[in-house]
Amino acid sequence: MAWMYILECVDGSYYVGSTKDLKRRLSEHQAGKGANYTSRRLPVKLVYSEEYERVADAFYREKQVQGWRREKKEALINGSPELLPALAKKIFAKNEIKSKLGD
Repeated sequence: MAWMYILECVDGSYYVGSTKDLKRRLSEHQAGKGANYTSRRLPVKLVYSEEYERVADAFYREKQVQGWRREKKEALINGSPELLPALAKKIFAKNEIKSKLGD
């Protein structure tokens, strides 16, 4: 079995990872041995996880979720999958739209 997981760091940021042993990996993160990102933002807490048959699937999902904006990650964490499609749409700044239109 393998896991994709999301941790909430003490500063409120999220860390997305994958592992074959979720319990061991969480212990490593809490001990400051998990990742450079989380070692500077302790303590961390597990806020979401998904279980997979294959490590490759968990790793693929990790990379997918890492690319998401905060709001989309929070919809997943909060159990609101119906919000994910709307949150997947790119948000353009007003100036960015004007420059694309040639104004």
